[in-house]
Amino acid sequence: MKTLKEGDKVPNFTVNDQEGNSISLSDYKGKKLIVFFYPKANTPGCTAEACNLRDNYKELQSQGYSILGVSADSEKRQKKFKEKYDFPFPLLADENKEVIETFGVWGLKKFMGREYDGIHRKTFLINEEGIVSRVIDKVKTKDHAAQILE
Repeated sequence: MKTLKEGDKVPNFTVNDQEGNSISLSDYKGKKLIVFFYPKANTPGCTAEACNLRDNYKELQSQGYSILGVSADSEKRQKKFKEKYDFPFPLLADENKEVIETFGVWGLKKFMGREYDGIHRKTFLINEEGIVSRVIDKVKTKDHAAQILE
């Protein structure tokens, strides 16, 4: 699988958010967008990452960014996650892995000596023209907004 990299045009996608609303990349045309992929809603690392983005949301917005969180969780799980932590941005329920595969973040992972397929924690910064301007491969979950703003 090919991961999108800096300079790549992001293919349009449409997937439901936690409320069942249809969200497309084209909805963000002309805007800067942060798309962060996380393995599973309500797990410690994913919660730390999403809460850090929530806590720095105003600053990210002041830099012109919109934010989308993406995992393969169901709409119901994403809704619980969003409500529990009061996230100001949509969480996409990419159960068919359409967006996950478009960005190329699904693949072999190793954890505690075990190998399995899963979502790689990565963040993509997309410019107003829908081009990847930056990829953050080594996400610092507790300090992610600072990585984005550096």
